[in-house]
Amino acid sequence: MKTWMRKLRMIGLSVAIVTASLGGVGMSGTAAAAPSEAYEWKNVVTGGGGGYIPGIIFNESEKDLIYARTDIGGAYRWNPADSSWKPLTDFVGWDDWNNNGVDALATDPVDPDRVYMAVGTYTNSWVQDNGYIFRSTDRGDTWEKTELPFKVGGNMPGRSMGERLAIDPNDHRILYFGARSGNGLWKSTDYGVTWNKVTSFPNPGNYVENPGNEYTSDITGLAWITFDKTTGSAGQATQTIYVGVADKSESIYRSTNGGLTWTAVPGQPTGYLPHHGKLDVDGSLYITYSNGAGPYDGTKGEVWKLNTATGVWKNISPVPSSSSDNYYGYGGLAIDAQEPGTLMVATMNSWWPDAILFRSKDGGDTWTRIWDFEGYPDRKFRYTQDISAAPWLTFGVNPAPPEITPKLGWMISALEIDPFDSDRLMYGTGATIYGTNNLTDWDQDEKIHISVMAKGIEETNVMDLISPPSGANLVSALGDIAGFRHDDLTQAPATMFTNPNYPSTESIDFAELSPNTMVRVGKADYTVDPNARSIGLSSDGGSTWYKASAEPSGTTGGGTVAISASGNRIVWSTSDRGVFYSASGDSWTASTGIPAQAKVISDRVNPNKFYGFAAGKMYVSTNGGASFTVSPAAGLPVEGNADLHAVPGVEGELWFAGGNEEDGPYGLWHSTDSGATFTKLANVEEADSIGFGKAAPGQNVVALYTVAQIDGTRGFFRSDDGGASWVRINDDQHQYARVTTITGDPRIYGRVYLGTNGRGILYADPVNGNGGTTPVPNSTITPVTAQFDLNIDHQADIPVALTLNGNTLTSIRNGNTILAAGTDYSVTGNQVVFHKAYLATLPKGAATLTFQFSAGNPATLNLTVKDTTVVIPSGTIRIEMYNGTTAASSSSINPKFRLTNTGTAPLNLSDVKIRYYYTINGSQRQNFFCDWAAVGNNNVTGTFSALTPGLPGADHVLEIGFKASAGTLNAGQSTEIQTRFSKDNWTNYNQTDDYSFADALSSYTEWSKVTGFVADQLQWGVEP
Repeated sequence: MKTWMRKLRMIGLSVAIVTASLGGVGMSGTAAAAPSEAYEWKNVVTGGGGGYIPGIIFNESEKDLIYARTDIGGAYRWNPADSSWKPLTDFVGWDDWNNNGVDALATDPVDPDRVYMAVGTYTNSWVQDNGYIFRSTDRGDTWEKTELPFKVGGNMPGRSMGERLAIDPNDHRILYFGARSGNGLWKSTDYGVTWNKVTSFPNPGNYVENPGNEYTSDITGLAWITFDKTTGSAGQATQTIYVGVADKSESIYRSTNGGLTWTAVPGQPTGYLPHHGKLDVDGSLYITYSNGAGPYDGTKGEVWKLNTATGVWKNISPVPSSSSDNYYGYGGLAIDAQEPGTLMVATMNSWWPDAILFRSKDGGDTWTRIWDFEGYPDRKFRYTQDISAAPWLTFGVNPAPPEITPKLGWMISALEIDPFDSDRLMYGTGATIYGTNNLTDWDQDEKIHISVMAKGIEETNVMDLISPPSGANLVSALGDIAGFRHDDLTQAPATMFTNPNYPSTESIDFAELSPNTMVRVGKADYTVDPNARSIGLSSDGGSTWYKASAEPSGTTGGGTVAISASGNRIVWSTSDRGVFYSASGDSWTASTGIPAQAKVISDRVNPNKFYGFAAGKMYVSTNGGASFTVSPAAGLPVEGNADLHAVPGVEGELWFAGGNEEDGPYGLWHSTDSGATFTKLANVEEADSIGFGKAAPGQNVVALYTVAQIDGTRGFFRSDDGGASWVRINDDQHQYARVTTITGDPRIYGRVYLGTNGRGILYADPVNGNGGTTPVPNSTITPVTAQFDLNIDHQADIPVALTLNGNTLTSIRNGNTILAAGTDYSVTGNQVVFHKAYLATLPKGAATLTFQFSAGNPATLNLTVKDTTVVIPSGTIRIEMYNGTTAASSSSINPKFRLTNTGTAPLNLSDVKIRYYYTINGSQRQNFFCDWAAVGNNNVTGTFSALTPGLPGADHVLEIGFKASAGTLNAGQSTEIQTRFSKDNWTNYNQTDDYSFADALSSYTEWSKVTGFVADQLQWGVEP
């Protein structure tokens, strides 16, 4: 289930049935409005969609006329010219956002230009709006609508059933709609313009998923409607109609007189809910059943066939419900219109090891599976899978067999064979649409080729967006698929955020003066991994991430996070444990003076200053988040949306958008004194999000972007003069329902990014091109990476070549420190030389030197500072080592240690840590084993940590420690520890490039490339 993350504004509607024309324009009316500027709107490409596709609908009379419905992101139409999908509901606006959930869709088999949708997202109390039937006579390019006297639930339990909306294939004036919430069956006889309840229909359904939770407490209602076309003729109503109802005791009903009367079909199965029902041309009615409404639940299911001529029912389940191998419900159902008796079904909830597709050529008498076990855990596959269109669909995991990545999918309810082409199959999953164009090869025991077929669908729920001044132009925090670094807005990212792994990233931030330094938070699954972390850090602009080594005790994560302008302090307002601060994520201390769940941000200039907002009050910290004081500012909203941001380049300048229309206040506020006072803008009536972009030519203030209502019109607006005047930058065809966040681009004037709840990320530029200015060419540097050795024998200056492209170099900085020209570096022509005297002052590790130019983007030199000076400390311990396995490639690493106390007093072994440095050659979880120890195997511990950034010969370290029960080691005494470690899937390590690997040793020998610490002080060895 996707969730709307902010408080919803609701507008009550009349329960009377009314009609309205949309005529190609949005549903929100337009009054006298602010001036407008033409913008070109495009989706930031993921290539895979990123959300649940519960329905795919093929037109039965015209090839390549295909529609897809989503639960929160509207509907799409297939474009056969480039095998993409065109969005059809981008006109849905802020106030009528509820219409972006599509619960059912029907395409007219008589007049292919006609298409209908039942829209409405929720049936719960948090939505006041009724549902609508949308109708179009131009394939969805424009719509008219009829309001229903009840709610519709496109994102409710059971949305995987369908289709609930159906057109009589003989008399296409007639439509039926199966409602939720106990509202029964409805009928239209005038192409969907007016609707009346079918009072003779006897059963509105009684299934409720979970009455104890409001979201799951509604009656699921009717599931699907199917016509028997042979019982009518052109222009004459079909007489036999079947309806599936969410009722486990009596679920299949039939009318044989055009819907006048209805009776339950005799002999039908009980105990399950009918998810899909389809009639084959040979008179067989096939039905998939599950014991849950879906798409998340269902632990048992069956597939049945009704011979409609004889009335005989037959259980044709590929795996019967009595089998322990049936731990899922059946969902998707496909009938081959070209081949009577050929059908396919899909598991609804087979999460492990994967979903299963079943295919039958004989009406369900026998089945073959898309994969079979071939000696556990090995599997035999009838398919290949190509995710090159969306490589991130691996979800960044590398599971152990029998699981593989990518998966076939999950929650498969949309499963359709093209009625004109038996070789084409499409199916929807929780993340994308997959399909094949050689389906019949399955029947020849040859592999079918499955690929991503979701081009153009963008269905992500966007939680946060950032556009740094250097690096990738856009980095996103997304629901369900974590987030991406978008190096190219027109190309699918290679991978989503991993390490830490969690489905949704709730908040993300970057250090304004060191933009490659980033932080993000979500909610990790601690039941799967007790050592998981809900906070991730990046030092390369979001390309890679690593887990913080600690987090506030007991938190489940989430909330909002901010990082200081220089990147040296993090403030995290968790979802559950309050607000905390940390220097690097290694340890956390509770902030004082600020309430739990406050929204936190950082000042974009002063690295010691942070801000917080909660319940109408501003909080300010000037000591890196250690303590906050409440601001005297008054008049800010106590409830409703709250979007607070600090302006880059100006200390203490803040903008706040938010409020709610029920109780007020609502609008946009500005502060220039670090939140001590705020001024409300009189020319903005409502505002929900605020962001900043590059200043307009000739202006010295950032461009402002807001999601707001100005002059009575809802839309997206830009101001180039600090909010004194505004221009609307969208039109009524580009509204995207509820927009969660907006920001500009600090490098491209006029560029704006939108985050939506179900339509992905949008970006737009002025139609006249770059705000009317000529794009500025960027300057570049060569190289972009370098190393400096602190070893005095190896120190050397670092030259960097400049390609200025008409610009000039204005400064070079390290973090927020500007380097001194002539002292730290020198410039000769088009070359910069960094002096070794300056470089020798840098600490070991990674440093980013940022080149600022008179125009265009900055350039960065990523510097690694190392020290090859060999100094073995004179400490209180000595470590001897050799490797038990010296093969270059091995499934385990086997270091053996002899530890000697060289001091004069007994040594508590619990104070000792031994570190072994190596490269993991992968990303799997690892396991530690103590094969033997003089102090007892159970008294030895092993902990794995990633080194970020990686060091030469080491991106991971194994730290071996001792429990208190290991006792002491007397002066002059030695003890031995024999260890081993491996990956979960037992894939090989390559030891030859490991820092601590000693391939030439065969017995205990002093070895300086392992380190020993006593009470956290280095006492032996040299770190890499």
